[in-house]
Amino acid sequence: MSKHFLTDPKTLVKDSLHGLVVSNPHLVLDEAQKVIYPKNLSVVRQKQVTLFCGGGSGHEPAHAGFVGPGMLTASVSGHVFASPTSSQVLSCLRRIYSTDHGTLVVIKNYTGDVLNFGRAVERFKSERANARKPPPHIAMVVVDDDVGVVNPNDDAEGGVGRRGLAGTVLVYKIAGAMAVMGGTLDKVKELAEYTVKHTFTIGCALNAASVPGIGMPRSLEDNEMEIGMGIHNEPGFETKTIEPARVLVPSLVRHIVDSLPFKKVSGGKTGRVVLLVNNLGATSNIEMGLVTKLATEATRDAGFDPVRIFSGTYMTGLAMPGISITLTLVPDGEIEGARFLALVDQPAFCSGWTNHTHVEDAGCTDEAAQGPATHVMPARDAQWESVISTAYHSVVSAEPEVTHLDQVMGDGDCGQVLLSGATAIFEASSSAQLPLNDPPAALARISSLVEDAMGGTSGIIYCLFLDGLAQQLHHVDSSALTPRVWGKTMLGALETLYQYTTARPGHRTLIDALEPFARTLESTGSLTEALEAAIKGADDTKHMLPKRGRAVYVQQKENLADAGAVGLISVLKGIVSALQ
Repeated sequence: MSKHFLTDPKTLVKDSLHGLVVSNPHLVLDEAQKVIYPKNLSVVRQKQVTLFCGGGSGHEPAHAGFVGPGMLTASVSGHVFASPTSSQVLSCLRRIYSTDHGTLVVIKNYTGDVLNFGRAVERFKSERANARKPPPHIAMVVVDDDVGVVNPNDDAEGGVGRRGLAGTVLVYKIAGAMAVMGGTLDKVKELAEYTVKHTFTIGCALNAASVPGIGMPRSLEDNEMEIGMGIHNEPGFETKTIEPARVLVPSLVRHIVDSLPFKKVSGGKTGRVVLLVNNLGATSNIEMGLVTKLATEATRDAGFDPVRIFSGTYMTGLAMPGISITLTLVPDGEIEGARFLALVDQPAFCSGWTNHTHVEDAGCTDEAAQGPATHVMPARDAQWESVISTAYHSVVSAEPEVTHLDQVMGDGDCGQVLLSGATAIFEASSSAQLPLNDPPAALARISSLVEDAMGGTSGIIYCLFLDGLAQQLHHVDSSALTPRVWGKTMLGALETLYQYTTARPGHRTLIDALEPFARTLESTGSLTEALEAAIKGADDTKHMLPKRGRAVYVQQKENLADAGAVGLISVLKGIVSALQ
């Protein structure tokens, strides 16, 4: 159904978060950053490890509905089905970071979330380093509980991995319980990682979900259902005729216990489990009761003892008519198992899990959320301005070709997105808004411009690389910036980028052009040779199978280079031309 209660799609997320806050008096909303946190945050930060989660909106109550004592300290929301920007995440991290105890970041395994949350962590580290503060105590866990769509070659290829689903809620339920009981960051992280490793989810939907302001992206026939459909309407692994629940639900449980990830962890042994039956958004309560009954019986029939059973709406795909089933393996040992279940049983006071709770308003942390004051002044530099101008005009010339390549293998926006970023940088340079006398500061400012102008996965990849480059340059005297030194700093920046993406040379991405450029520049000091290596790397993508990005889902077209790599070449050509 494509009907919605709607005022304006553009304000829907903020309006919804306001509704959550007015009905939960213990919560506060930072409207600008779409961050939810408790009124007594300053007290929480002094007492325990803080933890937060976030992602695109449309999965409510996840994640804002789980902010409260015993679970999340905060959440940050993006637009519907879109990751929050790294600036939003950074604001959240600044606000809730516990100097005394540290902070755990929990995210679902989606590319945008991994990149944006990862960049926020790196920016926070840089801020503290620039302020001469000790390195922050931050840990991150990535939840990948989906066993509906599994690539058996992921381990060998280091691929994108499994998606994060409703098991995410159990991860931060258990981690949050340990945090509120006074566990150290290492202990909280250890429990979170155990839960991630031992949690498995499969979903099933009777149809896709209508997106407010857009409508139905696709529809199943009235007599069809889809096994493995994702919470963003992603296709599952099987579309079939609707089966009776007594047949369907046991088959879903059996799919979990027969899956390769489950078998690898369980070792083929049975044992105790936590069972979570999740409403994907539009399944009636009476049907949920039936599914929960059948899932419990099927779990026992499979040889597992569901010692804790949860049923309700935890992580949705808007109003998707469907359910997901999650099994979490309880530790084998009697003592370890009892401790784990005690954390599961630990009360949590948040709208998505139990009753509301009321706490004393201990004040806000607005100053912390604003980040450190910057004292960098804009300055002109003829060489930098020439490089920026030449690179911009090179991108303008290449945009039609890049757009065409992306229309064939992607969603068609790569050229325009790259041009938007180049335009923002060129306009800022032309109006003398950049601190061009300070390379680290200039790159940091350019990175922010790119984030605002480009968005998307390509934008955050550029941002993370530029952030890493700026960090590397803090350790280099600007007078010593020879081509070889630039190459070395670029390789260091790539290492920062590689912490948050599995893309590597040979995966048919812009990395195929970027790494050869950096490596050749570092080894030879020749801009010409570095550019030639980059061009060859981009050209080689014509014969590569795509392993990252949307092109993975499109049949390879022979003799067409990767749009992102070709776009990067246009930037590098402009830079090299201006410097020669």
